[in-house]
Amino acid sequence: MAVHTESSSEALRTKRDRYVARGVSIAPIFAARAHGARLTDADGREYIDFAGGIGVLNLGHTPDAVVEAIQQQAADLIHACFPVAAYEPYLEVCRMLSELAPGTHAKKAVLVNSGAEAVENAVKIARYHTGRPAVITFDRGFHGRTLLAMSLTSKLVYKRGMGPFAPEIYRAPAPYPYRGISTEDALAELDWMFKAAVDPASVACVILEPIQGEGGFTVMPAEFIQGLKARCEEHGILYIDDEVQAGMGRTGTLWGIEHSGVTPDLVTVGKSLASGMPLAGVIGATEVMDSVHPGGLGSTYGGNPVACAAAVESLKAISDPDFLARAVDVGERIHARLHEMAARHPSIGEVRGIGPMAAIELVKDRETREPGADIAAAAVTAALDRGLIILKTGIYDNVIRILVPIAAPDEDLEAGLDRLEESLGAAAA
Repeated sequence: MAVHTESSSEALRTKRDRYVARGVSIAPIFAARAHGARLTDADGREYIDFAGGIGVLNLGHTPDAVVEAIQQQAADLIHACFPVAAYEPYLEVCRMLSELAPGTHAKKAVLVNSGAEAVENAVKIARYHTGRPAVITFDRGFHGRTLLAMSLTSKLVYKRGMGPFAPEIYRAPAPYPYRGISTEDALAELDWMFKAAVDPASVACVILEPIQGEGGFTVMPAEFIQGLKARCEEHGILYIDDEVQAGMGRTGTLWGIEHSGVTPDLVTVGKSLASGMPLAGVIGATEVMDSVHPGGLGSTYGGNPVACAAAVESLKAISDPDFLARAVDVGERIHARLHEMAARHPSIGEVRGIGPMAAIELVKDRETREPGADIAAAAVTAALDRGLIILKTGIYDNVIRILVPIAAPDEDLEAGLDRLEESLGAAAA
């Protein structure tokens, strides 16, 4: 029997405080049900959701086709463990990902449970294929919270007191034009790193998000991605494109890296891949993926049949040209509104992002660009009071990111943006 109670938020808060580890960050609301871009809490209050489970719900909450696929698959096969007894949904997701991933070359995929697992496996594959140990990651990058992924991640709140970390990790600057770090600066520092810090002949891979999620929705300029890929090709280094948050239509294209024109060697995917079911994967050139010996990849739950059934329907919807056209339209609407807000609210230092993956960086003073972490925190609280769920992000915790379901109806999108502006006004008062 499913666990379902009529507990109030107050009762659930008491249970949370008693039984859930303090290290798990939990919002002050408790979800009871949701559909589309609307979420209802345990007290029956409805919210417009601009967080989307942190970029997991590009198709919205409980999309009908995905729910139906989950129900049908659960009635037939919930678990078998793919290495023990293979099943078609896993094969179909790998086929779809291999055909949809950037590049026209032959590709294969492996499925895992989470974005962090995808990152760990991508690095394993790169190290195995190249026979090299070193990995280059970038400032403000977020790649997960397991040991290797946490070692790659740049934000201290996720790793404080949890070392020692994985060895042979080298961190390079990434562009952040608003904070004075240009593409030229970042590439020059990478060239210096190859001379002074790590021999490029020992580097297996670089890993980069095309738009840094936890790093503050900082967009990696096309020129930087192109320059990075050129250096990878020069030195025989594999390029891992971390699409866990930026992929699945979030930037108006299926993959965030498409805006740069670069074809990566390996791609990590997760979040909206299965519309809320735990599923992630790694896609890469056949010769790279097949270099690992049998048994070197896999897990008990990776590519679970129910999650794969959800992913098949999700991929069908997300790769549809009409959906991607909708993503472009949603992005244009969001950016237009955010720029209008910036003209009225001096706390907005910059509007940035690509398509519906958009954000505003809040500052105390536009001239000094002093981070406005307190303004961002107040805006999140004010938004909840107004029935809007938003998230802050960034190294300074001063960026409000928008991850509204791309499938959200226009009225929810516009109402949510109205509430966001009201919240900014309240936060700055």
